[in-house]
Amino acid sequence: MHRGLFMLLVLLMVAPCVLAQDPVKVDAKHYTVEFENARVRVLRVKYGPKEKSVMHWHPAAIAIFQTDGNTKFTFPNGKTQERKEKAGTVISTPAGRHLPENLGDEPFEVILVELKGGTKKPGSKPPAKTKTATPSTKQ
Repeated sequence: MHRGLFMLLVLLMVAPCVLAQDPVKVDAKHYTVEFENARVRVLRVKYGPKEKSVMHWHPAAIAIFQTDGNTKFTFPNGKTQERKEKAGTVISTPAGRHLPENLGDEPFEVILVELKGGTKKPGSKPPAKTKTATPSTKQ
């Protein structure tokens, strides 16, 4: 009885880690970190023809398609979504879990700019405006 309870507690502690899997850690073949700071993480995502990833999670992000793409996303609830994007297209994506797959016969590449934090809390003040430096024309 105690052993079963212990196993249940271990599973409950591990579950959040499994649910929020980092694609760079669980699928390093397809995901590479190009840049990271306190505000963003920039990933280069490359899939060969017909390649498939594993279920993983991303925060809200901006996707910049480097090539044309014909992809399918499978979500944790089993629903799927197919997308066709042209190179140069830029889209905003919500946070969430998915399993992507390249349905195309050509390699597929996208730059994904993951947004860290930055969610405005209700009632919070907007950030203070900052001045932009301009080049001086005086000699």
